[in-house]
Amino acid sequence: MKKLITYQIDSFTKEKFKGNPARVVINADELTDYEMQQIARELNNSETAFLFAPDSDDCDGVIRYFTPNTEVPICGHATIAAMYAKAIEEKLDSCILRFKTKIGILPFEIIKENEDYQILMTQGNFELGDVFDSAVTQKMITALGLQKSDLDEKCPVQIASTGHSKVMIGIKSREKLNNLSPIYNDLAQLSNEINCNGYFVFTFDSDDQDVLTYGRMFAPAIGINEDPVTGNANGPLGGYLVQNNIIDYKNNTFEFNGKQGEKIDRLGVIKVKVVTEENKPKLIQIKGDAVVVFRAEIEI
Repeated sequence: MKKLITYQIDSFTKEKFKGNPARVVINADELTDYEMQQIARELNNSETAFLFAPDSDDCDGVIRYFTPNTEVPICGHATIAAMYAKAIEEKLDSCILRFKTKIGILPFEIIKENEDYQILMTQGNFELGDVFDSAVTQKMITALGLQKSDLDEKCPVQIASTGHSKVMIGIKSREKLNNLSPIYNDLAQLSNEINCNGYFVFTFDSDDQDVLTYGRMFAPAIGINEDPVTGNANGPLGGYLVQNNIIDYKNNTFEFNGKQGEKIDRLGVIKVKVVTEENKPKLIQIKGDAVVVFRAEIEI
């Protein structure tokens, strides 16, 4: 019998039942791949994070991520959740932990303040794909329920990644964003053609001076029709905006707040920081709050 310590965490919010929910298994060392997949399917969050003891001297632990039907290499909100749960469980002070992921060893900073924590996640290396041709773009926007006239002309449609890629699709209207009705089967089929599972639709149409973008993210090919608040979309969005010279910034640093989850009543805020070198993204970090919904033990 294995007794697993688990947390249900809402990331990128301090309000329970908002933001992006993730389950965290604190003590996953004895679990098999099959067991982790079964647990993730049973718990049915968009991602479940599993924490392991370090397997080498160059890291403080290992972290793996599973959706209900597959393992993914990295996940922003589940990382925030996992480090928050670890900080709560172990009563940590402020520190930096280096965790081994499928995209390499990454530093995650735990920031303790007023007996609570924020988590700062350094993401993987930024990559930007080629702009899609008109035929693929048309397939994509049709599946999303968009017209060509809805697109923001200054935002090319292309894949951006910090380890788990997303298609960046800029549109003009927040009202249009919130009224999207994607055809999920068509998006999933297109994912096989373009080798990218996620579609991040965003807009600069914000009525809050502290919020640059609103977004929605769809990934039906990996069992996530809509993800509430996505670290691996908002982080790459920062790199995309920098590399395409869409925004202005000073002193080699671009910072912004992205909101997501408005339509599905799971609103959350991600703080994104991009450090540049020769006008290209060199370092991308996301920062967020979290809140414990419950702690539970599972025996298997």
